[in-house]
Amino acid sequence: MQSSILQIARISMSIIFLVLFGCNQNRTSKIDRLFQAYCGDNVPGAALLVIKDNEPILTKTFGMASVENKIPVTVETNFRLASVTKQFTAMCIMILAEQGKLSYQQTLQDIFPDFPAYGQNITIHHLIHHTSGLIDYESLIPDSATIQVLDNDIMEMMRAQDSTYFNPGTQYRYSNSAYALLAMIVEKISGMSFAEFLKKEIFSPLEMSETVAYEPGISEVKNRAFGYTDEDGAFIPRDQSLTSAVLGDGGIYSSLMDLIKWDQALYRDQLVSYESLKLAFTPDTLTDGTSTGYGFGWRIDEFLGQRRLHHTGQTCGFTTIIQRYPDINFSIIILTNRHRPMLNDIADQIAEIYL
Repeated sequence: MQSSILQIARISMSIIFLVLFGCNQNRTSKIDRLFQAYCGDNVPGAALLVIKDNEPILTKTFGMASVENKIPVTVETNFRLASVTKQFTAMCIMILAEQGKLSYQQTLQDIFPDFPAYGQNITIHHLIHHTSGLIDYESLIPDSATIQVLDNDIMEMMRAQDSTYFNPGTQYRYSNSAYALLAMIVEKISGMSFAEFLKKEIFSPLEMSETVAYEPGISEVKNRAFGYTDEDGAFIPRDQSLTSAVLGDGGIYSSLMDLIKWDQALYRDQLVSYESLKLAFTPDTLTDGTSTGYGFGWRIDEFLGQRRLHHTGQTCGFTTIIQRYPDINFSIIILTNRHRPMLNDIADQIAEIYL
């Protein structure tokens, strides 16, 4: 009898293993099909990480970090994060707030007394939530410009304005200008460069040793992916643009190996308190009570019946996305070194495969 029970148990375990193995194989095959366009030794590639319950359950890389040099993408390849950078910029502000060095209700004129009069109505809260109404700096760069602009240049552009798109707090309008100014606020309050503050307060504590706010001539990006754009079916190197040196809105480079550390830190109070994290993951409301759906560098909504925190990044030569489902401890990170396409559909399909 005991032998029969053991035999049945072994058969049951074998069936469970085969079912789970089959499910994983099926998932992997579906995901591989999503990334077919990124495969090969003559195309810019992609890096994918799926995390569940604090562990990577799928890590895959495709294509080339450098097409010309035939350098493949690996889990250690560093991609420019583009606007995924904004969640790090927001975290810098949160850290300074917890240190008692600033408040979210301080205005631009409070911090920069020589800022134009319209800055007396724009708070850090407005900047971080894209409700400031600041003029987009991209629209202010002359067509004849050939030198990359920096965060400090954005500050000077904003000082040259005398109005905003709307009264602060009354509308939501995504603003790269706001996040460039947030980086300037970090520098003014901390007395450190933005890149140094990021390293000291975020990257070093989390042991994100290869992540950097890249400054040409000052810092280096190790294991770097180079950017490309598709022109009539051919991939052309397009690694930098006039705005690629702006740090606060999109200048961080990172890899899958480092970003899993960032993702997991957001479940803990290692960088800031749980109270601050809760605030960061709560959508803001306008003066009329309408939700913006945006927190501190995170878009916030629901997908597949689950609360979702997410953000995309797109810039010259790079497209990225991070999706987090914190209530079930599930995350998807995709990094690519090509300008298009946006990755929302692929990330959503991966979520559907797993959830």
